[in-house]
Amino acid sequence: MSGRRVVPLLEAKLAIPPLRRSSVLRARLHAPLLHSAETPLTVVVAPAGWGKTTLLSQWAHDPAECRGIAWLSLDRADDEPLRFWSYVLSALRRGVPALTGDPLAALSAPGAEPVDLALPTLLNELSALDSEHVLVLDDFHLLTHPAIHAGIEFLLSYLPPALRLVIAGRSDPPLPLARMRARGELTEVRAADLGFTLDEAAALMTAVAGTPFDAAGVAPLWGRTEGWAAGLHLTALRVRHSGEPTSATEEVRGDERHILDYLSLEVIDRLPADHRDLLERTSVLERVSGSLCDEVLGRQGSAAVLESLDRANVFVVPVDPQREWYRCHPLLRDVLSRRLTRTDAHAGAPVLARAADWFLARDHVTEAVDLRIRAGDSPAAAGLLRSRVAWFLERGAAATVLGLGRRLPAPVVLGDPGLCVALAWAAGFGGRYALMGPWLDAAEPLIREDSAPLPGWRTLQGAASTMRARVLDTAGADPVAASAEAAVAVALEDDPMVLGYFVTRTVLGIALNDAGRPEEALPHLTAAWERAQVIGLPPLLGLQAVSALAWALLETGRLERLRRLLAARAPAVEAARGRRDDTAGPGLARLWMVQGRLAHRDGDDDAAGGLLERAVELARAFGEPSALVAALTSLAEVQAGRQETAAAQQALAEARDVVRASPVVPLFVERLTATERRTGRAAAPAGRADGAPVEPLTDRERAVLRALTGSATQREIGAALYLSINTVKGYTKSVYRKLGVATRQDAVQRARRLGLL
Repeated sequence: MSGRRVVPLLEAKLAIPPLRRSSVLRARLHAPLLHSAETPLTVVVAPAGWGKTTLLSQWAHDPAECRGIAWLSLDRADDEPLRFWSYVLSALRRGVPALTGDPLAALSAPGAEPVDLALPTLLNELSALDSEHVLVLDDFHLLTHPAIHAGIEFLLSYLPPALRLVIAGRSDPPLPLARMRARGELTEVRAADLGFTLDEAAALMTAVAGTPFDAAGVAPLWGRTEGWAAGLHLTALRVRHSGEPTSATEEVRGDERHILDYLSLEVIDRLPADHRDLLERTSVLERVSGSLCDEVLGRQGSAAVLESLDRANVFVVPVDPQREWYRCHPLLRDVLSRRLTRTDAHAGAPVLARAADWFLARDHVTEAVDLRIRAGDSPAAAGLLRSRVAWFLERGAAATVLGLGRRLPAPVVLGDPGLCVALAWAAGFGGRYALMGPWLDAAEPLIREDSAPLPGWRTLQGAASTMRARVLDTAGADPVAASAEAAVAVALEDDPMVLGYFVTRTVLGIALNDAGRPEEALPHLTAAWERAQVIGLPPLLGLQAVSALAWALLETGRLERLRRLLAARAPAVEAARGRRDDTAGPGLARLWMVQGRLAHRDGDDDAAGGLLERAVELARAFGEPSALVAALTSLAEVQAGRQETAAAQQALAEARDVVRASPVVPLFVERLTATERRTGRAAAPAGRADGAPVEPLTDRERAVLRALTGSATQREIGAALYLSINTVKGYTKSVYRKLGVATRQDAVQRARRLGLL
């Protein structure tokens, strides 16, 4: 598991931007940032050109700021939860040395949203720190995904004093700012604060123009621009070129449209031809480097041009201390982009396509697919996504595959059976089984005997049948039908040297286990496990196979062979346990369930209880109803044996709630019913009759509580609140704990008695 691959990141996005040349230090604006430790959130909100990033960079370099700073420069490609949180956690890992890699490892757990595992793990580690840190998210307005906003709200709800959050953007983030403001939990820096004072304006004009200005001389311009940093900076550039300070300042009006026109005529047109060509043709890229520009423009020496533009203060600034990567100010990019597409609306497409090739050559596959989509080359993007799906899955980036797939035109996707199967594979790999069916429905009528297979498979039909079997077993809770479909896949995938051979036999074995036929499952799982030793597999697939094999051995009473298998895999499992590396997903949950049941059988109920509690925790997070019911049932049996009646009743009550809300394979429903009968479970104990909750409910918990009053399932509640089903389950569990109840009905009744509903 230590060899788990990771999605490569652009390190420049994690760097605090270096101080700009000729910038003006504004200590008055540092003060609220330096004294923001009492408020979990600081927002810096203003339109383009008001100096948000410059201010935050100056504050981050201020020696008076003693806290550690973690920084993330966002762009539109980050508007996908997995990618966003990968960057956030990487930024924190870089800025907070005491943090481990566990939160980032948990992020790639299949079926788990960031708030299910990664963020709780992060919060636990932050709570143990005695140092203080700040996370800066710059250009947050570019992110629109509801799940990202929900995750930030979750983080803020439980943020310990060790971390404070600074969000900068052009508009207010969709967070409960009014509530936080009322509670004194919010620091705000807005356009009215960012506007340059008269003295600051004179200092900026002097620094950029190279000509002395006093307050009186700059007052008319300052009044027209209202202290707008971009307007002042542009005027200073005009002064520097004209040599007539008074006339130059009088020519510039304060409205943005005039200034942008002026920028085009007086700044860009004055640049050397090669500088202007570079800026115009790369304006479709959010950040550039010398190497990238050389590639997309077919020239040499771009690094020197970028350095020259930086020295000239022409709104081109470095984003990393090494000055390797640069970005144009958004105002400049808008002007350049309009100039580029003035005669040809598709002039930027070749640049985007060549940039995609540059990123792909450096194994930045996500960026390559994104750029192909932006270039309008949907077939190439689809082909790249299809051919590299295994690359994403090996890195736990199933959600990224689905996000990129959604951005492709529907006719392109639905006409490509291989891509549809790849998307179904990603959905199943990520625990989103309900999404698999529609992709398979679209693919199956188009699959022919000669259809090109996905990488790692001998046939496309074999892959499709395997995915269909997973849908039937998980989303449909029909392991009998799943077994029949998986048997078709096994017959097709007969090449033992490819991944498909292993996957089909593992899926068939799991389905047979769930159907109560472990004896039949054993030969298939044994064959899969033997091949796994030869071809090498990502941790997820390897532990899914060993967990399924371990389950079959336990169910058939082959205990000595089971103990040998567990002993052989003990180092990997212990490593996962020590690092909380949950990327092995449901396989690890089921493996710990097997170990817990074996310990119970051996009479070691203390060890059994700990293992089964962890199995329950993982099964909850990964959203596998059948595995959760099985784990809760086994845990209740151990608790009942230890005379922990209340705990056993609560576990059984939760299991029964899962059965009512989600499809669960019949085998585990039957075992739950039998355990309920053996333990004589009565109605779950109601919450306390009076008094307030143990802890106040957060806004999200109240929203979930209100939804619990109706008949909606947890999946429907999640859809209504833009939350994953796992997140809904997490909030529901927290509500139950705070109200002191064990069931949905008791939670609603107690909330009504307390006046919460």
